[in-house]
Amino acid sequence: MPSHDSLRPASVAVTAGRPPRVQGGPVNPPVVLSSTYVSQGDPGSDLLYARIGTETWQPFEEALGRLEGATHPAVVFGSGMAAVAAALSLVPDGGVLVVPRHAYQVSLGYADDLAARHGVEVRRVDIAETDQVVAALDGADVALIESPTNPMLEVADLPALLDAARSRGVRTIVDNTFATPLGQNPLALGADVVLHSVTKYLAGHSDVVLGACVTNDPELDARLRAYRTLHGSIAGPMEVWLALRGLRTLALRVERAQANAVVLAERLAAHPAVAEVRHPSLPSDPGHERARTQMRGFGAIIGVRPVGGPAAADAVVAALRLWVPATSLGGVESTLERRRRFATESLTVPEDLLRMSVGIEDVEDLWADLAQALDRLL
Repeated sequence: MPSHDSLRPASVAVTAGRPPRVQGGPVNPPVVLSSTYVSQGDPGSDLLYARIGTETWQPFEEALGRLEGATHPAVVFGSGMAAVAAALSLVPDGGVLVVPRHAYQVSLGYADDLAARHGVEVRRVDIAETDQVVAALDGADVALIESPTNPMLEVADLPALLDAARSRGVRTIVDNTFATPLGQNPLALGADVVLHSVTKYLAGHSDVVLGACVTNDPELDARLRAYRTLHGSIAGPMEVWLALRGLRTLALRVERAQANAVVLAERLAAHPAVAEVRHPSLPSDPGHERARTQMRGFGAIIGVRPVGGPAAADAVVAALRLWVPATSLGGVESTLERRRRFATESLTVPEDLLRMSVGIEDVEDLWADLAQALDRLL
């Protein structure tokens, strides 16, 4: 069998983290339900206690690390926000943190908490405006980058921003949840840490809450693992096992969801009840050229603004039958929501913006449901 280093990502997702191939052995790693382990020797040489590490975490961490092209296994956490908190623990008290003006709202809320409790200066930038971001990096300690952003789908010039940060000694964290490791590998471009809400595309079935960080830096890897242990932000074994099972079909799910999203974005852009569509596949989208040259695919999230404002957006959601009104994304089912119904969403996100997470259903069924809902606005 070829080494993992010679396999393409779709094959890595299927093969990484498997048990040794022995006659009569299982093809899947087992779920080990134990909080403690027999240990009477060197406590650093074996499994000791489930808050520190478990054999059920290891296969998933190996698989995600390989998918991101990392030199270390990933570090799995009990939630995406636990992973965000661990990554942002790299910001020193009184330091400077650069963040996108549009990003996952709870990540931005955590940045504001760092400002309030630890004296961190938070600089918000339009991540698609490279010169603006580079200027904000002067004197900064850490930069958090999302690309594409949540929910506005702005695409950053990752190579330029990571180069600029490295030359200034700024540590970089890239949230790769939307693009997935199949869409881009920020570590290869010079990012210090990549983070994921594993809840979304990696697990892919809306049945677990998990997060993960990945790095090539041994010191940062040790710090992230120590943070997990000291803060108890650990994952249950069953959830991690389910995430690994979901990871096996990542390539198929992302391929189908992206293909559906491209078709739907084009049709939505032509519908008379739609005022604006945001998706990197559209030539009219501001992030189109960067996505076309930097990403492998365009992602499966669409931003839509119907004609008629917030009331019209709410009416569309209420009229849908196949699409699920829900706040998460990245599952096999198609979901959508009006983002500004949350008081904590960025005020620069339009009040009528619908964030649509395209799933793997038949695209004609998805379109028929959308079309009948939009037609009611005419």
